[in-house]
Amino acid sequence: MSMGWCDPDRPPRPRVICLGLSAYDRTWVVRELPSGDGKTRASDYREGGGGMAANASVAVAKLGGQASFWGRAGDDSAGHGMRAELAAFGIDVSQFRLFPGARSSVSGIVVDERGDRMILNFRGADQPSEAGWLLLDTLAGAGAVLADPRWPEGALALFVAARRLGVPTVLDGDVADPDVFDLLLPHTDFAVFSEPGLAGYAGAVAQDEAGRLAYARSRGCGLAAVTLGARGLVWEAGHGVRRQAAFPVRAVDTTGAGDVLHGALAFALAAGAETEEALRFSAAVAALKCRHAGGRAGCPDLREAAEFLHHFTRSKN
Repeated sequence: MSMGWCDPDRPPRPRVICLGLSAYDRTWVVRELPSGDGKTRASDYREGGGGMAANASVAVAKLGGQASFWGRAGDDSAGHGMRAELAAFGIDVSQFRLFPGARSSVSGIVVDERGDRMILNFRGADQPSEAGWLLLDTLAGAGAVLADPRWPEGALALFVAARRLGVPTVLDGDVADPDVFDLLLPHTDFAVFSEPGLAGYAGAVAQDEAGRLAYARSRGCGLAAVTLGARGLVWEAGHGVRRQAAFPVRAVDTTGAGDVLHGALAFALAAGAETEEALRFSAAVAALKCRHAGGRAGCPDLREAAEFLHHFTRSKN
């Protein structure tokens, strides 16, 4: 499999636009995830920006891409903190709008020593849904666009405009109302679901992965995939079910791994990768992220990802 498109000595600089959720994360590290009543002592605490599309934009930037984040938040301390942090990563935040009177999305995350986590999220309030203020004419020159399902009106506007220009569209299929997926899938080239996201959408019509992926594709997307954590990645694009095994790493924290995978996929597609190599690359980038604590701190750069893939491939041959 050729990987010339990700040569770290001649790094690509594709432009990727990520639209959707930015949240402010407060994370506690514990020995075991708590259950029931009582008090649990945390061994560590950290806070900073999170959110699916926002984390994906960080992954794109750390891989060397020209990342833009388009989204909404409140004109509050969390909103300003998130915007400043993304800008510090070199991400264009000119279309990350903070609305007076709105409240930003805030998450509480508990992570145990095995890397498993529990997330509590307040999705924010009073953020206008209309997307007419987005500067869609700036899409020209983008290599790929990505959206999560948290702002359907914005995602639809972005995907429709991208399709007109022939720009690949990537949907982060996290848990959402079925109506949201019905709205977006006809405009989606690559729909990559979380396991609960796909089960929630297609579980009523199919009981296995193949049937659920086929159902998602029947709703209009070009490729449907599902991430399965340590069991890897499964996808279907009209030629039968294909599988990408998970890369073996010692997981410290899986927070944000799916977000990073989506960002890496958009980066690879924008850089010119073929579908299979783009999925393999994104799985490797997500695995590397899991070796470090935090949803963003562990995102690798292009050289680390390329060398990891090279050494893994050589060790298997």
